[in-house]
Amino acid sequence: MNNHLKALRAERGWSQQQLGDRLDVSRQTVNAIEREKYDPSLPLAFDIAKVFGLQIEDIFKP
Repeated sequence: MNNHLKALRAERGWSQQQLGDRLDVSRQTVNAIEREKYDPSLPLAFDIAKVFGLQIEDIFKP
């Protein structure tokens, strides 16, 4: 699944670790999602959207 996670994180000046801490996941999980090697669970996708104040559809594209 395509996503804009890396760009959104960079706009806020957050490291992968900082985003991981906000989401209660590892830096490696953030990296895998950004590299589109891992699709987040639906609850995690909702958490990501909430952290950025966006809709899931604004971040993830099929």
